[in-house]
Amino acid sequence: MEVICLHDEAFYALIDKVLERVQQQQAIREDKWISGSEAMQKLRIQSKTTLQKLRDEGSIRFSQPEKKIILYDTDSINEYLNRNSKNTF
Repeated sequence: MEVICLHDEAFYALIDKVLERVQQQQAIREDKWISGSEAMQKLRIQSKTTLQKLRDEGSIRFSQPEKKIILYDTDSINEYLNRNSKNTF
């Protein structure tokens, strides 16, 4: 059995790198198509009517694989958020 000793600073730096790596992997695994509730959460809106308005205006892409199932494109939502972002002074 081999024992590895680390100083506190090195240990916490290692933990930070591991957490950063896990967060990067989770970001990569983000689904291409998300549900309406996930889209509302990502857009920070609370009304289904607002979500439908964005869909009707063509502001965000969606897919309707079944009659009552509507999925939203995460890339389209991110593009919408970027288009509507404001530059700082």
